[in-house]
Amino acid sequence: MFIYFLGISNLAATPKEVAKISGKITNQTGEPVPYANVALILLDGGLVDGAVSDENGDFLIESTKTAKVKLVISSIGYVSFSSEPFELVPGIFKDFGTLAISDEMTGLDEVTVKASRPEIIIEPDKTIINIEGTVMAEGSNALDVIGRSPGIYVDQDGNINLNGRTGATVMINDRPTYMSATDLANFLRSMSADNIKSIEVINNPSSRFDAEGSAGVINIQLKKNNVDGVFGNIQVGGQYNGQFAPTAGMTLNVKKGKWSTNGTFNYNEFAQFNDLEINRNFSLEQGVSNFNQDSRITSRYKTPSFNGSANYEINKNQNLGLNVQASTSTDNTTNSSGTVVTNPGQDFNNYIESFNDSEGERNRLFTNLHYDAKLDTLGSKISADLDFTIMDSESSSLLDNSYWAGNNDPGLAYSDKIRTLNDMYYTIFTAKVDFTKALKGGKTLETGLKGSWVESDNNLDLSRAENEGPFEQDPNSNRFIYNEQVLAAYVSLKGSFSKKLSYQGGLRGEYSDIVGNSVTLNQVNKQDYLNFFPSLFVQHKVSDNYQIVYNANRRITRPNYRLLNPFVYYIDPLTSETGNPNLKPQYSTNFEMNHVVKGAYQFTVGYSVTEDAFMQVFIQDQEERTTTTFTDNFEQTRNANFRAIVPVEIKKWWTTSNMLQVNYNQFQTPIGEDFLDVDQVSYLFRTQQNFSLPKGYKVEVMAMYLGPQIWGQGEIAGFGWVDAGITKSVMKDKLSISVNGTDLLRTQVIRANVQFADIDTSFRQYRSNQGVRFTLRYNFAKGESFRVKSNSGSSEERNRLD
Repeated sequence: MFIYFLGISNLAATPKEVAKISGKITNQTGEPVPYANVALILLDGGLVDGAVSDENGDFLIESTKTAKVKLVISSIGYVSFSSEPFELVPGIFKDFGTLAISDEMTGLDEVTVKASRPEIIIEPDKTIINIEGTVMAEGSNALDVIGRSPGIYVDQDGNINLNGRTGATVMINDRPTYMSATDLANFLRSMSADNIKSIEVINNPSSRFDAEGSAGVINIQLKKNNVDGVFGNIQVGGQYNGQFAPTAGMTLNVKKGKWSTNGTFNYNEFAQFNDLEINRNFSLEQGVSNFNQDSRITSRYKTPSFNGSANYEINKNQNLGLNVQASTSTDNTTNSSGTVVTNPGQDFNNYIESFNDSEGERNRLFTNLHYDAKLDTLGSKISADLDFTIMDSESSSLLDNSYWAGNNDPGLAYSDKIRTLNDMYYTIFTAKVDFTKALKGGKTLETGLKGSWVESDNNLDLSRAENEGPFEQDPNSNRFIYNEQVLAAYVSLKGSFSKKLSYQGGLRGEYSDIVGNSVTLNQVNKQDYLNFFPSLFVQHKVSDNYQIVYNANRRITRPNYRLLNPFVYYIDPLTSETGNPNLKPQYSTNFEMNHVVKGAYQFTVGYSVTEDAFMQVFIQDQEERTTTTFTDNFEQTRNANFRAIVPVEIKKWWTTSNMLQVNYNQFQTPIGEDFLDVDQVSYLFRTQQNFSLPKGYKVEVMAMYLGPQIWGQGEIAGFGWVDAGITKSVMKDKLSISVNGTDLLRTQVIRANVQFADIDTSFRQYRSNQGVRFTLRYNFAKGESFRVKSNSGSSEERNRLD
């Protein structure tokens, strides 16, 4: 009964020959017509089979019936289309090519049409969440919208978790973003959600994608602008959470003849403070020594950026494109902390006062040259990408510490200083080609090659000074040079066993050659390995209201380049972070089964095993009473999860979307002389309430709660929060005004502890999440309909720059 409930028994259905009828629907200007009704109609008017065109206007009808039929297309606002009659027999493949349908002319004085698309579309290898035109998009930024998508949680640092796992790859328009975690979070905060068409959540990517990213892929599809002439928008805004941070942006699109160009200029500031309390106990022979530390960390990031594309239509089947991204990011951080130290057998306290001022600047330039061509009317095509990326980063910090005991005058305290200068430089070159071939019987073959070459040079200069003495070189200074070459190839086949059972299977192979050279230590680490990454997807349409999607794959996550550098970075006098040149890639094997009811309700079961998983490790020195943290490989982690998505329309003006996710996590690994073996069931619940009110007001309220969870050595207490926003459009929807409040009840407080081996540490942290954000957005347009194509790269290497 259990196996039958999972739907496995349905796979035993006997395959039948299937007729496949396909084509593409456009309007008179060549724009795709999505969600049009497509039907096979008997000559006497009876319905045989049907389908709905997708976002790109493409349709596919599969049928096992025999009859003489005609193809009929209908959509609101268009004149119905009817083809010449033809014979429908099992096994035929008939492609109608591109079918242009005409606008419907009416004599009505006023026509108001309100249509709603499916909010969620389930495909064999991904889930598509439509954002365009929803309350979710207005007044929000891209990071907000991603964090409210099914199965996704964005933590306070802007790290994106997918289905309880870290390491998701974020893409924009099918191409990775090539940014570190910090830069990516700031970039997504600056991107207006109004520019997003949909978000594709790919829990288990196919072999066409890079194998990088153990948690899956999140692909942001931006709106494709339709203005011949000039189109764009301007927006200004800001957020106040104890500090004010302004934002501004402008998008401009221009088309003339075969040329189309677009450019986006953004300026984003992100400011926050972080109140952090750390309580550490050290077990000594005489008793317990306690360190109670209070810190306030104040940060501000400033990121001006430019993203521009140019596309030339060589002819109707070939396009050549160029994309340029340039950005400069500066940050300033001040960390002030005070620590009270109590020691056994000592009737007075010791005190430590620290100030750590740091600043940094990162400059990034990315260029992409892209070519694509349609080879026939059946869907065969080829595309090629060349990418080149350079990035340089400079940062400096000064950690100033003072120490005194009891009632001594702090002005006479012993002091020391640590100065850190860190310069990094990266170059990345990638090249790839992808080929898609339409085969007989409705099958599709995909194959491709890719190569990437990475070089980074990281120079860390540390110096120390005691009291008012001069700075002297610290032995932990280090220069680290990293070279990586990855060569990849893949093949994938897509087709169907029957009308109700479709599949996609593939295999990707990647060869990696890595050399890490610590020049200062005269230490060279070499790695080379060949890995294969299979993937399989099966979609079973049990009935019109019930389908099951099965998928499985294997993935890799390579370490961020910086983590391989054997550096030492002092956060404060009690805490330091080190690199790990022996860090190995992590590998995950993932399985998922998604039950979809009535195209809206989802019930998903997933399981993954990760070998050599990246986890943050805490090591405590009992004698020095200091804590060191670094990233290491855990032998094995396991994750089992269940996810339920239940949308409900309470009233026409009140809709709600609810998600419950339950995770089981297990961590097993030796740490030093001890062995960590912990597991826990945790859960996440999120509800969104959307209200469409009179006079054009729209309101959204989102509440979220994360239950207690473990993460490696740490245990995190449960916490929740409430966000809300209101939007109003004026001037015939040209101007939108949005106000959003975050963490309204100031409850997004993180409490955690590490109780492992000789470590006894607890944390309490609150970032400045409570705040208000406002946005003004003005849209302008002049011209006729057209489509701007944007290409933004073809590799994933820059995601590991952090």
